[in-house]
Amino acid sequence: MAEAAPAPIEINDAYFCQHFKEVCSDCSYDGREENDTFFGFDPIDREGIEAPPSSVNKDGVYQCKKHGSSSCNQCYGWKKQITRARAAAKKAGKKSS
Repeated sequence: MAEAAPAPIEINDAYFCQHFKEVCSDCSYDGREENDTFFGFDPIDREGIEAPPSSVNKDGVYQCKKHGSSSCNQCYGWKKQITRARAAAKKAGKKSS
């Protein structure tokens, strides 16, 4: 029987696997489409983003270790990171799926 994939974790409105990766071969997780759609993009084949070191606060919410903030724009600037990954994918010639 196949092992069920672990539930994704939500960090400041973006989804990652429990290894803090948007795309993870260890647990076969790919949250790019979900995150692209949430942040107003059409999904394309791009590199996944990774969350910085984070911890869970007493309310069960992830916060960056560097600033201790659950809504840190420096560490959790997902839209900016996704925009950069999309630009790099387009520059590399990847097409929409």
